[in-house]
Amino acid sequence: MTSNRLEAFSDGVLAIIITIMVLELKVPQGFELAALKPLIPKFISYLLSFIYIGIYWNNHHHLFHAIKKIDGKVLWANLFLLFVLSLIPFTTAWMGENDFQKNTVMVYGFNLLLCAFGFNLLEKASIKNEGEDSVLGKALGNRKKEYTSIFLYVFGIGVAYFSPVVSLACFVVVALIWIIPDKRIERKLKE
Repeated sequence: MTSNRLEAFSDGVLAIIITIMVLELKVPQGFELAALKPLIPKFISYLLSFIYIGIYWNNHHHLFHAIKKIDGKVLWANLFLLFVLSLIPFTTAWMGENDFQKNTVMVYGFNLLLCAFGFNLLEKASIKNEGEDSVLGKALGNRKKEYTSIFLYVFGIGVAYFSPVVSLACFVVVALIWIIPDKRIERKLKE
């Protein structure tokens, strides 16, 4: 099976995830600007999650441009990634509805950690299927960004109990690390 069909399916799921998230932003009662104030935490959590989904979509796209074939392990790894990404609307809404309380931020961070684990699982399954000498295998040799992200997620989850703001700052830093699509794959594809 080629990767095009799997990539198209994944694109559709990610579009649905974004749609579900935006539906959580309810229109406020009233027409005064003050009516928007209660939506600020919801909008901030939505914005952060929208950026995360965009990052995953972008890197998923790059990943599948380097993959020539897929097998059952790649299919299941991709499905696991989509499953944990599909939880983001729930954790986003819970966090925004509760003004970033510590438990909600911890669960949100755990969700992000699972997403990182899912993407790493997909990368590893793809490399195993393609081979270490494949474009993908060579491109993803340096895992510094991945390890830094996982450290920041784990730290952010732990510190959320004491300071949800510091925790959220960790999650924003990870987003900033990945906001520019992973150039490692692009460089190898151009060689």
